[in-house]
Amino acid sequence: MSAPDLRRLWVRLAQAAGLVTIGLLTLFDLRFSASGSMSTAALLLLLVRLGLAVATVPLWLPVHRLGSRRLPLAALALATASLAVTAAIRVVAHNSYVLGGSWGLAESAGLLAVVFVVTRWGASRLAPWAAVAAGLAVAALPLRSGTDSLFVIFGLLQVLAAAGAAGVGLYLRTIAAGRERAIALVRAEQRAEFARDLHDFIAHHVTGIVVQAQGARFVAERDPQRVIVALEQIERAGAETMASMRRMVGILRNPDAPPEAPLAPLAGVTDLAPLLTGFNGTASAPARLHVDGDLDGLPVEVSTSAYRVVMEGLTNTRQHAPDARSVDVAVRRTPDWLLVRVADDGASGRTAPARGHGFGLIGLTERVRALGGTITAGPGVAGGWVLDAAFPLRTAVSR
Repeated sequence: MSAPDLRRLWVRLAQAAGLVTIGLLTLFDLRFSASGSMSTAALLLLLVRLGLAVATVPLWLPVHRLGSRRLPLAALALATASLAVTAAIRVVAHNSYVLGGSWGLAESAGLLAVVFVVTRWGASRLAPWAAVAAGLAVAALPLRSGTDSLFVIFGLLQVLAAAGAAGVGLYLRTIAAGRERAIALVRAEQRAEFARDLHDFIAHHVTGIVVQAQGARFVAERDPQRVIVALEQIERAGAETMASMRRMVGILRNPDAPPEAPLAPLAGVTDLAPLLTGFNGTASAPARLHVDGDLDGLPVEVSTSAYRVVMEGLTNTRQHAPDARSVDVAVRRTPDWLLVRVADDGASGRTAPARGHGFGLIGLTERVRALGGTITAGPGVAGGWVLDAAFPLRTAVSR
C-alpha cells in the first residue's frame, strides 16, 4: 500500500472512530438526561443540546482545504449557539430548576474536534477567533449542570482539553507549512535547473545550426552535396532543439503538470563520445577524447555536470575560436576527484565573461560549486583556451 493510500486509510479510521464516539456519547446523554417527569422546556433544551452535538459532525468530519473561510465562520456560529443554549439553561436554573444528568458530553467532544479542525485548516485570520469561541463554549458546558466547584473544575479541565486540541492542530499546521515550503523550494530549484538546462542544450544546438548554415552558404556553389548534408544536420538539430524547448518550457510554466513527452535522463560522462562526434560533424577543428580511469558508477550529479562542462567548452570553442585546429577533451578519475579539461589551440583573444554575461559559464559555475567543486576558464600556457573543472567524489557520494 502506498503512503497516500495509507494516509487516507488512517483518516477514514479516525473519522469512523469519531462518529462512533459521538454516537455513544449521545446515547449516554439521552440515558442520563431524559426522564418521564421532564418539563416541556427541559425536553426542548435536551433536543437542542443533542442537535448541537450532531451539528458539530459536518464541521470536523470532512477533509477540509487549508485556508478555508467557511469552516471558521461555521464554527463561530456553532459556538455562539452553544453559548446561547448554556445561557438559556442557566436562566432556567435561576428559576429554581436545575438541569439534571449530563451537560452534553457529545457536544463537548464535538466542539473539541471543531477546535482542532479549525486550528488545523481554517483561514489564518478567522481561525484564532473561531477556536477561542469554540473553546469558550466547551468551557461553559459544565455550567449547564450547576455552578458548584465540581462543575467549575470540569469547565477548567475542558479548557485544558480545548487548548490541547488547538495546540495539536497548530503543530500539524506548522509541520504541513514547513513541508509545503520545502516542496516549493525544491520546485524552485528544479525550475532554475531546467532554466540552466534550457540554456545549455539550446545554446549548444543553436550554435551548431548557425555554424552549419554559415558553412553551407560558402560551399553552396562549389559542393552542393555538402549543402544537402548540412541541411539534414540542421534539420536534426532543429528538431532536437524544439523538442527540448517544448519539454523544458512546459515544466517551467507548470511544474505540477507532466510534459508532453517524457523528459529523457540527462546525459553523463559516458555519453561524451556521441557529443564529440556531433561536434566534429559541424566544426573545422576535430575534438579528441582522452579518458583516464573508470567512468562507470559516478554520482549522477557529478556525471551530468561533467558532461555540461564539456558541452560548454565545445560551445565556446565553436563560438569564439573559429581558427582553432584541434580540441582536446580530457576526463580523469582519481579515488577522490573527477577532473575535466577542455582545451583548444585557437589564437583568437578571449576573456572570462563579465558578471551578467556568459550565462552558460555562470550557470555552470553555480552547478559545480554546489557540488563542492571548482571551475576555471582562461588562456592556456601554450595559447588557446582552457576550461578546467574538478569534482570531489567523496563529498558527492556522501550527499
